[in-house]
Amino acid sequence: MPIIVNLDVVLAQRKMRLNTLAELVDITPQNLSVLKTGRAKAIRFDTLEKICAVLECQPGDILAFSSDVKEIKDAADAAGAPA
Repeated sequence: MPIIVNLDVVLAQRKMRLNTLAELVDITPQNLSVLKTGRAKAIRFDTLEKICAVLECQPGDILAFSSDVKEIKDAADAAGAPA
């Protein structure tokens, strides 16, 4: 997947746990984990909007595009997800 999810980076910068964000955004921790690990196939704009509001960031801080196959595989490996 050429979309790279940097949610874990933004969470670390904000010193926020995934479960805390899940509560504030009103999404299950399991669904947020799927997004964080790059296994999500889609994200609703209203969910992205809530995440950005809580984390005080832009969508581009959380999501990035890469056409570099090696970078995609490295990101998937780092997240523990299959490429």
